[in-house]
Amino acid sequence: MPSLPADALQGFRVLLNGFSQIFLQSHPGCGLLVLLAIAIGAPELLGGALLGGLSSMLTAQRRGYAKADIEIGLYGYNGILLGLLLSLKFTWSPLLPLLIIASAGLSSLLLAPWMRRLRERQWLPAFTFPFVVLGWLLLALAAPLQLHPQAEGGGGVQQLDALASLAAVARGLGQVIFLDQPLAGLCLWFGLLLADRRAALWALLGSAGGLALALQQGWAQHSALAGLYGYNASLAAIALSQVHRRPWLPALGIVLALLLQPGFAALGLPALTMPFILACWLIQASLECWRQAVADTAPRAKP
Repeated sequence: MPSLPADALQGFRVLLNGFSQIFLQSHPGCGLLVLLAIAIGAPELLGGALLGGLSSMLTAQRRGYAKADIEIGLYGYNGILLGLLLSLKFTWSPLLPLLIIASAGLSSLLLAPWMRRLRERQWLPAFTFPFVVLGWLLLALAAPLQLHPQAEGGGGVQQLDALASLAAVARGLGQVIFLDQPLAGLCLWFGLLLADRRAALWALLGSAGGLALALQQGWAQHSALAGLYGYNASLAAIALSQVHRRPWLPALGIVLALLLQPGFAALGLPALTMPFILACWLIQASLECWRQAVADTAPRAKP
């Protein structure tokens, strides 16, 4: 019995790391602030997020995946995002928690072989790809499964000014987890600041860059002010800044994520976090091809 509190505390810490991994961090303090942001911005989504995170984490433990990966939250964030998405899009019914549990567990089953190939064969990182694929599948199956959509609230028309622009930058961070409250976005930024000040800076630059480019291109102003052009850019900037110290690469990731995002609407697909993933993949694959070309053309030393 004395070990139960310690086990429960460790489990909670792992769960918090899963929340922080949404922003590519492994920091329980950051994860706690992500939880707080959900409680502030959309408390009705909190149950789905916790259920998804627990399901994906417990699936990984039951399957015997690497303990170190589980402890830093790598088997939590996709499940959390699926729980948030399903809670946001559909009203609660007896089927919904079952779908959250099943899809979150499946996200861990998809992630494990990908991570193995990443380490053995230098595959591109998965990021939130399991969440995107399963999210698209579940949204497509909503009608056959008789899931009832949530009523969408109509956002009021906002006037473009300095205050609205600052709020939109905060919303760009919040939209990573489907939150449109500036206070929730600010809470997320403090979480990032606690975990990694460089990541916090690039997250702001990504969201601000997304807003500026969207307005400059004449894209829908209400979407720009709601932060919908900021979240993929923020994630791309955070991800690329972690592995590249040259600032032009995260900046390029911001631009690429933004340019890719409208294409999903043309395809009739919700973008989710796919523009961020594709932007990072394109940059990493291009750099790898360039390094290989340089290595192939470099003069070889004579024996």
